[in-house]
Amino acid sequence: MNDLEAAKAKAAMTYNAAADYFDHPVSSFWHGFGRQTIERIGLCPGERVLDVCSGSGGSALPAAELVGPGGQVVASDLAERLIALAEAKAQARGLENIEFRVADMLDLGYPDASFDAVVCVFGIFFVPDMAAAVKELWRMVKPGGRLAITTWGPDLFEPANSAFWDAIADVRPDLQRSFNPWERISEPSGLREMLAEAGVCTDNIVAETGTHPLNTPEDWWLIAMGSGYRGTLAQLDAEALTYVHEKNLAHLDEHQVKAIATNVIYAVATK
Repeated sequence: MNDLEAAKAKAAMTYNAAADYFDHPVSSFWHGFGRQTIERIGLCPGERVLDVCSGSGGSALPAAELVGPGGQVVASDLAERLIALAEAKAQARGLENIEFRVADMLDLGYPDASFDAVVCVFGIFFVPDMAAAVKELWRMVKPGGRLAITTWGPDLFEPANSAFWDAIADVRPDLQRSFNPWERISEPSGLREMLAEAGVCTDNIVAETGTHPLNTPEDWWLIAMGSGYRGTLAQLDAEALTYVHEKNLAHLDEHQVKAIATNVIYAVATK
């Protein structure tokens, strides 16, 4: 299995596992940042939108509402359980202008210039060659259309993130990460350089600082269970999982952690 296939398999496994907690109210930031991404590209009724790494519909559903019955949204993700969540929500809202696909964003098969807007929220960093992925997304944007890439800024989920990996190191040092994939583009300069490597130039890159409240330390554990951390937790035996849970939450309780960092970078390019 090559690096790309391994990355795809890991992402699908992780987010299928996380699907049971992905839409928990404590993780409302997924949908908040998805909506904000869509607001930044100024969709009009009748437009055609491709949303890749779409998760449970955080950006695809508001896009479908904005383009209206005369428009269309295609929502694609590798995790079929997240796509199922998104599809159920679309049906509940009566949205008939959205198509769901369990598919790889690098192999969707659409012709050049197929969409007025292409959107990728918190997904581009899962691909080993991000510039190649952006180039493929850019290919599908019509002249005058927009590409939106949203990624995490620095210090994601701190201080809970460091406490999590410290606990993992105690029981499974082989699983401890030396870096997270989004750190490659967690500053505007790094994101700009990656986009330029793909042939996409834009000055519309906005970094926003933010925090997400924790009512109790357990809120953090629910976030971890419904996010990329789940892929690591799924590899622990019951004893190790209990240890990581207790040590992580004890650290947050001891230090009275009431919020975690959710810094975000939005990039929008017009073709």
